[in-house]
Order: sequence, then structure tokens, then C-alpha cells
Amino acid sequence: MTVSDGKGRSGNIIIKTADEILLLREANQIVAETLTMLGKVIQPGMTTWELDYLAEELCVKRKAQPAFKGYRGFPGSLCVSVNEEVVHGIPSRKKKLQKGDIISIDFGVLYRGYYGDSAITVPVGVIGEAVQKLVDTTSNSLQKGIEQAVVGNRISDISKAIQDCVEGCGFSVVRQFVGHGIGTQLHEAPEIPNFHQGERTVRLLPGMVLAIEPMVNMGTHKVKVLRDGWTVITMDKKPSAHFEHSIAVTENGPLILSSREK
Repeated sequence: MTVSDGKGRSGNIIIKTADEILLLREANQIVAETLTMLGKVIQPGMTTWELDYLAEELCVKRKAQPAFKGYRGFPGSLCVSVNEEVVHGIPSRKKKLQKGDIISIDFGVLYRGYYGDSAITVPVGVIGEAVQKLVDTTSNSLQKGIEQAVVGNRISDISKAIQDCVEGCGFSVVRQFVGHGIGTQLHEAPEIPNFHQGERTVRLLPGMVLAIEPMVNMGTHKVKVLRDGWTVITMDKKPSAHFEHSIAVTENGPLILSSREK
């Protein structure tokens, strides 16, 4: 789940111990397992509510709590955003997936006092070449950002790498929502914009844990929130994609806590 852009404030950044990072990895692996499962079952005709049900069912089986359900009043366990929906789409029994859709799934858990948070964008059947490029670029931009999450770099190095990748492929970065720190709170400092603001940002230290999450639009970067108070859509109704990993900054480079690779 994303947070509103607060102009890159760093706040009080909490450095995690090695034991805390292990707990954060356990939480994030529950998220990774859930997203992998959902990616395999998605098909035309499914409702976004069905996906929410499956996610919560697996979460409870793993003795974790859905992190988003009830958070600031959000009604679902998943944020499920289809096509022009950028983030925070509410699961619905009425919304059925159709061939050619793309669906962004953002999921978080609370496990043994620590949070996990990750997101993927999945095609529903075969999608158009331009939309596939959007999805691939968004995924690639996340990897470019993660590569910059090394000791001594700054938050702005992550932001610039994401922006350069996205805009170099002809797409735009959402600016109203950002990544964030994560730990015993779902949203902690620092905020991680997906674009370079030209400001001096904090240096990365071992033990920082970050949820990096580019949101990328096919058209304008501008977005708006629907009347439900949650669902964010692109202003021009063109498709949007979203990927997220929670990572730890270590002396040996970035550790992807929510990796879906065994």
C-alpha cells in the first residue's frame, strides 16, 4: 500500500537489527507466497473479491494478519487495481476480470509484530504489445531502483534510477504516491519518491528496510481519487502498472525480502 507524497521527508529512520531483518523476511515471504499463488490462478471471469478471499485465506493459514484490512478504514485485504486504476482498488464481487486486462495486486501482512509489503502486475490472458511494454518497464524500473539501494548511496539515487528507466521507455512516473520504510509499522520513514526531486536526501545505511514501489502510467503522470475515497485512476484513463519489493540495505548489497524466487 502506498502513501501520499510528503515531499520526500526522511523523518526518524529506524535501523533494524539482523534478527529484525529475519522476521521481516518471514513476513515478506508470506506476501511473496500469496502473490505467486494469485498470479497462477488469475483468469477471465474471476472477481477481484475472489482474489481477496484467496489471499486472506492463505494469510490466516500462515498465522499472519492482512495488513491492509481496516487500515485507515480500507475494506479489503488486497488492493486490486485494474487497467487505468493505479493503486488502492477495492475488491468487489461485481468487478470481473476480462481477457486483455492487467491487474495490479498489492498485498501486505503483519506477522510476529513485523510487516511485509509487495506488489505485482499480472496480465489476464494475452495483452497488447504496448501494455506488455508498460508492465515490463515497470518491473525493470523496480530492479533498477533496487540496484541503487546500497550503503553510501542516497534515496534520490533510487528515485533517479526508476525515473530514468521509465521515462527512457516513453512512460510516466506517478508522483502523488511514493514508497516508504517498513518495519513494526506498515509505513515508516523515509519516503521514497519514484522521481528525482532535485533535493538532498538521506544516505542509505545498513539495516534500513525499504518498500520500493514504482507506479507507472502509459500516458500522463497525473492521477485522481474516485468517490470511494480510495481507488486512484489515471487522469487520462490510460493503463497503469505497479510493482513493489521490500528490501533491506546490507553491507553486501540489497536483500530482497519479498523475493518470489525460491
